[in-house]
Amino acid sequence: MKQILTLLLIVSSVMTVSSQGNAASNDPAAKKVLDAVSVKFKTFKTLKSTFTYKVENGAGKVLSTKKGTVFMKGNKYRVSFIGQEIFCDGSNVWTFDNSANEVTITKLDASGGSITPQKLFTDFYDKDFLYKLNGEKKNGAKTIQEIEMTPIDKNKTFHKVYIYVDKAAKTITGTKVLEKAGSTYVYDVNTLQPNTAINDSYFVFDEKKYPGVEVIDLR
Repeated sequence: MKQILTLLLIVSSVMTVSSQGNAASNDPAAKKVLDAVSVKFKTFKTLKSTFTYKVENGAGKVLSTKKGTVFMKGNKYRVSFIGQEIFCDGSNVWTFDNSANEVTITKLDASGGSITPQKLFTDFYDKDFLYKLNGEKKNGAKTIQEIEMTPIDKNKTFHKVYIYVDKAAKTITGTKVLEKAGSTYVYDVNTLQPNTAINDSYFVFDEKKYPGVEVIDLR
């Protein structure tokens, strides 16, 4: 769970909207791509996505791999791994650790600065970053556009973020975050299923379904 939260923290710091920021020094072609992704994502009432999350060392060796599923509906979400889950009903966040049979409850940051999976799919341009379109490449039948983002603040723990976009579908296929310490975090979107029926109760942690769970309420 620590790894996925780390990834969300890194990427969400890139994906807070401020369209005015560095417009003069950013690549207009990249902004056009990112604007289209954001507009497309906002048309979805709900979204189900499966993904693969990898951590690589500086030599490109894969240190760990996890597969998971994320469900989103408005500002609600649920991220699921084997034995690990995060629930959010738009107000509260439950982080469940199956190995410890423990759930921690916190309040969702109402200021908009909170870490959410939604920020992995939209709002990819921040006033603290420079971005450019590196070009396109074929991946099977798909044309993938690569956008490179560089933080202006050199004190950040990472020095590059790459966003990969399906040109035709205008959806994110993955992200890559390069840490200064040498690690690389890779997030690959495997499937996207928009507008599936998801009940609001699915985003709430139900203690009755987890017998003996220890609850740590930090709200």
